[in-house]
Amino acid sequence: MSTMITEVYDAFMAAGTPEDKAKAAAKALADYESRFNRIDQDMAQVKTEILVLKWMTGFVLAGVASLVLKTFF
Repeated sequence: MSTMITEVYDAFMAAGTPEDKAKAAAKALADYESRFNRIDQDMAQVKTEILVLKWMTGFVLAGVASLVLKTFF
């Protein structure tokens, strides 16, 4: 059984929406909210991995540059 957002349900009921439609809409929005939370968590993980890759690339470029400079100077 899915959860529902009570604020949305109350707002729909105050607007005169039938009870079954208000419940369905509140449950649908709760489902979307949980999906967005999972997407936010996944995006945070991807951002962290990209940050690590940027640092790794910087160290590799610095190492290659130091070898090139050592070879020619």
